[in-house]
Amino acid sequence: AVGQGRTSLGIKVKEGVVIATEKMTPSVLVDQKSRTKIASLSSNCGLVYSGMGPDYRVLLRKGRKIAQEYYMTYKDEIPVSQIVREMASVMQEFTQSGGVRPFGVSLLIAGIDDEGPQLYQVDPSGSYFAWKASAIGKHSISAKTFLEKRYFAHKDMGLEDAVHTAILTLKENFEGAITNENIEIGIISLKDKTFKTKSKEEISDLLKEVE
Repeated sequence: AVGQGRTSLGIKVKEGVVIATEKMTPSVLVDQKSRTKIASLSSNCGLVYSGMGPDYRVLLRKGRKIAQEYYMTYKDEIPVSQIVREMASVMQEFTQSGGVRPFGVSLLIAGIDDEGPQLYQVDPSGSYFAWKASAIGKHSISAKTFLEKRYFAHKDMGLEDAVHTAILTLKENFEGAITNENIEIGIISLKDKTFKTKSKEEISDLLKEVE
């Protein structure tokens, strides 16, 4: 299911983390506002998925609940590694419980905590790793190859460069024209440590910059 999902990717730099994804709708009649692939788990943490949308919604709800419980207890935002570990545990549980199937999604979780910018990939098996840059979904292998070349060619990549690199990586294997309607971008920077998604207008400007 993950291998058939639309490509999503994440890039971590010193200044923050960028996540981006392709978003294809099954019909032109679908209201675009009702479909989002990037969402925030807490103010300091967001995620994107490749795979089955309904499975992602369940994990998103569980993740938000975990983040909220931590905040209610400690009056502080949850460390990124902790929410990743908790969500990976939920996914792993579904690989060995009777009467259920594993989640058909991989997640890229981006955030900032006391350890600085963080980017994690969580797979349906429940395994998770921290990455400098990663891609999941249909064209993940070629996207990772492209990211490797760009990442090490620009060792001191800034957040703005990371956004441009994310768009160019998606563009590599994009089917059709890339527009502000069919991609999403989420960003978190060290300046405000708040996860934000880019608006359609901002994405349009960014697409003009990389042309």
